[in-house]
Amino acid sequence: MKVKEIRELTTEEIISKIAESKEEIFNLRMQQATGNLEKPSRIKELRKDVARMKTILAERKEG
Repeated sequence: MKVKEIRELTTEEIISKIAESKEEIFNLRMQQATGNLEKPSRIKELRKDVARMKTILAERKEG
């Protein structure tokens, strides 16, 4: 998810997206533990997306 796309979302939408992403990360880690993970790079991608969203939320709180 691009920064521009995240900035267009409302604060509530960003918070819900963070929750969805964290749940997906959890599920991917479970797949990884059982050896069924097809795309390991997806975990890293989601973690970076969560960090981007949290950064934008922090920027909104400052300003």
